[in-house]
Order: sequence, then C-alpha cells, then structure tokens
Amino acid sequence: MKNTIEALSLKGRIRAALFGVAYGDAIGAPVEKLSVEQIRQRYGRVTSMNTEWHRMSESGIARNWRVRGNGIVTDDTLMTLCLMSVYNEVKRHIDAWDMAEGMVREIAWKPRWVPELQRETLLIERLFYPEKWIFQRHQLSNCDPREGGIGNMVNCGAAMYIAPVGMVNACDPKAAYDEAIAFASGHQQSFGLEAAGVLAAAIAAAFIPNITIEGVVDEALALAKDGTKKAIAEVVDAAHGLRGAEHAKVVETFHAIIAQYSPMGDDVVHSIKKAGVPSEAYRPSRINAIEELPLALGFAIVNDGDFYKAIHDGINSGRDTDSIGVMAGAILGAMHGATVIDQADASLLDVTNRLDLFAEADAFCETVLEIQGADRKLDEAKADMRERLGIFSVGKVA
Repeated sequence: MKNTIEALSLKGRIRAALFGVAYGDAIGAPVEKLSVEQIRQRYGRVTSMNTEWHRMSESGIARNWRVRGNGIVTDDTLMTLCLMSVYNEVKRHIDAWDMAEGMVREIAWKPRWVPELQRETLLIERLFYPEKWIFQRHQLSNCDPREGGIGNMVNCGAAMYIAPVGMVNACDPKAAYDEAIAFASGHQQSFGLEAAGVLAAAIAAAFIPNITIEGVVDEALALAKDGTKKAIAEVVDAAHGLRGAEHAKVVETFHAIIAQYSPMGDDVVHSIKKAGVPSEAYRPSRINAIEELPLALGFAIVNDGDFYKAIHDGINSGRDTDSIGVMAGAILGAMHGATVIDQADASLLDVTNRLDLFAEADAFCETVLEIQGADRKLDEAKADMRERLGIFSVGKVA
C-alpha cells in the first residue's frame, strides 16, 4: 500500500511523466520519418529502445554526424529539461517573457551534453529551424515576447516540450492551458500553439486522482479550439470502436482522419523538390491541427490507457514517431505514476544520455511544490479579502 501511495504521489507522477517523455522519445527516434509500412518492412514492430537508427550508414557512421538508437534521446527531451530549468530558476508561473529570457539562455548560451551529437555543445546546434526561431526572434530580432511565434513554421515544436507546464499546474487543466498558451506564444502560433495548450491541459488532468484516460481526453476537449478540437474528437471517437483491432487497421483509420487536418501524410522529409512549391502544411490555419497529439490520445484510448502499449502503437505508426511517443508517455506517466517505470530502461536512458532523470524530476518537484504553495497562499488571501468585502458590503447595506 505504501509503495502504491508513493508511486502516485506528486513526486512519483513527475518522475513517471519525465520518464515517459524520455522513453517515448528514445524508442521513437530511430524510426522517425519512416512510414508505417517502412517500419514494418525493416523492423517488424519496435518495442525496445535498443533499435538501430534507420539512417545509420553501412559503415556504422551516422549521417549528418548524428547518432540515434540504443536509448539516445532527441531535442524533445532536452527542451523539456530546459523548460524545467527555467521554472527551477524563477520559481513562479511563466509567460512569453520567460521564453525570451530563460529559454533563450537555455538553448543558446548554456553548453550541455547533446547525445545525438556525442559532444558537449549548445543545444541550438542540434535544434530544428522552428526551435532555432526562439533565438532568432527574441535575441536577434528583439520582438515583443508575445509575438515571438508569429511567422514561425507551425509544427509540434512547442507541444513536444510543454509537459512541465502541465506538471506545475497539476490537477488544474484550465490553468495549464492558459499558462502554456501565454508561454508558448513566444515560440509558436496558430494550431502549433493550440496543441501546446491542450497537451499541457491533458497532462495537468492526468494528475487528478483516479482519473481515467477518457477523463483526461474530456478535460482536453473542453479546452481545445478549432481544428485541434475536431481532430482530437474524431480520432478519439474512432478509437473507442477500434479497441482490440489490428494495429494496421487502427493506423489506417487514424491516418485517414488526420489527413483532413494535416496535409503532410507520409511525405515528411524536406527536400529540394519542395522548394517554392505551395503547400497548406506548416502555415497558420484555424482548420488544421498537428497530428502528433490527436494520434497520441487515440492510441492511449485504443489501449485503455496502457502506458507501454500506447507508446509502442504510437511509435510504430510512422512519421513523427518520437514526438508521438513523448506526448503519450508524458500523459500516461503522469496518470499512472511511478509504477510504469522500468528501472532497466531508466538506467539505460541515464547512462546513454549522461542524465540523472529522477534527480531532475525530484528537483523540479520541489519547484512545483513551491509554486503551488505560493498559489495556495494567494488563494487564501483572496478568499479572506472577498470575505472581508462581503461583510463590509452587508454591513453597509444594513
């Protein structure tokens, strides 16, 4: 009984959510950008982090001087840790000004071990262009922080590392949504920004005691807007009827639905052939949605909230596999707590990436407790003030 209580404590849930981020990232990274058919042909079904990256050359030297596989995490996990560091420094709720200051410092000025590059360097050296945008807009362009996301390529870049916002606002999805939107507006816009808000809300909801995955989805849908709301609703609705179905059928159904909201399909590789070609992809829209979040929630529903089955189904569905794994892992890790943590996998992640995930999680938990403690004191002060005003008002009328 004691172990169960500890696993479902705030500390246990934060540990599991961070483990879910890193595990989903590391197991999904080697097959990222492959289609579901390519994964099946090359790997069958990936269920282990000990998987060779599909882009490794025959000589064993990584293309683009990067390596993946065997537990290596990508920028999804490293950016999550950066955001945790921002919170640890300011010890309060955050907004776009913290993107302009804290996140810029974390990605562009603080050297760290970047496992894909196998060296200590600035994280910005590894980041994709939409994440480099944070530095471009805030330090080089010195924009209004709230306008930092304007003009950026619309993608899942903010959502992939937004989990700490959900943790800080544990059990309060609306507060998580609002804070994620306020903060991530410094990085993303349109449905990319919306996805960050909705994912943060889902993670906050996952901390609610005894909540089910259906309850998490309901909380997310109550806050979601426009194409993001519709995409999640349609995928989740289909997911309820696909429990027990073959993975191929589930993926086929999900991809047919998400095609209405995301025009990329399996063509996710940027090449010279796309230069100057008009596209609906990556541009602002009230109709479109990123596909990673609806798919992560769909696979969670199909598997009735099972942590490993949902992640494995998600990363074997192809395309942006690491981010699908990250989102499913963060939500279900927070929901189930530390009971989902495989110690061997956790050790592999630490050793391979020169991390101490649980130490990071525990330090962040202390920050969360401090922020929530300040929130409680503020709420008590407001309640006291309302009571005083109410007494004064009644007395005045009398």
